[in-house]
Amino acid sequence: MTPLLPRLLRALDRFNAARPWDHNAHFHPWILRQLPRRFDSALDVGSGSGDLARLLATRAARVHGIDPDPVIVARARELTPPANPNPNAATVTFTVADALTGIPGGSYDVITCVAVLHHLPLADALAVFRAHLAPGGTLVIVGLARQQTPVDHLLAAVSSPLNAATGWLKHRGRTSPAPRPVAMTALTRPADTGFATIAREARRVLPGARPRRRLFWRYTLVWRDRPHGRVRM
Repeated sequence: MTPLLPRLLRALDRFNAARPWDHNAHFHPWILRQLPRRFDSALDVGSGSGDLARLLATRAARVHGIDPDPVIVARARELTPPANPNPNAATVTFTVADALTGIPGGSYDVITCVAVLHHLPLADALAVFRAHLAPGGTLVIVGLARQQTPVDHLLAAVSSPLNAATGWLKHRGRTSPAPRPVAMTALTRPADTGFATIAREARRVLPGARPRRRLFWRYTLVWRDRPHGRVRM
């Protein structure tokens, strides 16, 4: 007879697969709360289908998203309304670019990076983001870490039933399978670096950074630039 726990886990997987919801978008309101009410420029690294970039445009004068996947960049452009004739409307653009070498020149008041950092060399990516952040600017990261410690596994255990409940609520209790959100069609890979290593490297490269473990298999990191001894790219 099949043990009960594996059967329950498989049933939970089927339940979640039929009611997908975007864990990254769940953090978008939190990201906005870390930012000023108005700022000039924003860069979204790994912009995917452009959901966060369009949210940033409600506060910024110009927003640029970069992503290495040309298919998802094309989709972001399709989903983004054309430039508004209102001169005060934000400009939102997207390009296919590598996060380490393809960031357009200049600096940004806000840089966001959601579920992307585990695809990149950690310290190198943080250094690049720091170099492109304007003096006094804000860097906000939502990332994935490998589960290694008892705390990691406890948060994952708590997240599992909450994930199912959230999916049920978001889909209003529907029983038929639902399509995945467009943002969830982007390329993915599992994280291979633990939170402790991420936090240590973040504090080394970004003195004063505030990494935090979160529910739904994510961590967050906020760093506000202090314009002393800066080296620009």
